[in-house]
Amino acid sequence: MGKADPTSSPGTLAVTGDPEADLLLNTDPLALVIGMLLDQQVPMEWAFRGPATLVQRLGSLDPSAIAAMDPEAFEAACREKPAIHRFPASMAKRIQALCQEIVDDHDGDAGAIWADGGSAEEVAARLRSLPGYGPEKTRIFLAILAKRFGVTPDGWEEAAGPFADKVPRSVADIDSPEALATVREWKKAQKAKGKTKQE
Repeated sequence: MGKADPTSSPGTLAVTGDPEADLLLNTDPLALVIGMLLDQQVPMEWAFRGPATLVQRLGSLDPSAIAAMDPEAFEAACREKPAIHRFPASMAKRIQALCQEIVDDHDGDAGAIWADGGSAEEVAARLRSLPGYGPEKTRIFLAILAKRFGVTPDGWEEAAGPFADKVPRSVADIDSPEALATVREWKKAQKAKGKTKQE
């Protein structure tokens, strides 16, 4: 459960600096959804390495098993050093809530959020219903699907907003260590100008 179809092409994200952690993101939809959830207030590499860290500690990424875990035990797995996030307790709660939603609304398959050929508007609505997914995170995720996985639902450019363009502004634009450095420099320059990554 939660695994991508092994015959489909994996994605091209290369953000963690760890080939195995990147492979997990590129082949397991739940890993990708959790990585994006963790991508706030910590470096991108740390956030997107979180799913691989959970696999090491739990044995697998199974949304049903994670949702059903004792919250204290799951928090301990998230908090163990190196922690999966700067705020492991609050992220542990969000991950469990996210997994519960995937079990309840998507039959335990995170990939079902975008794999049914629905429009970008429909995919965006499903993403926004996930705990921790606000408007910007949803736009970036749509751009990841299109740029790194070739998943281009109708209207994705409009739904992804500025993240659909060719400016290296988010994780959606990272397919190599060089691209990671380019995105980081661009964000730093935007911050220096008092601008956000959407401008």
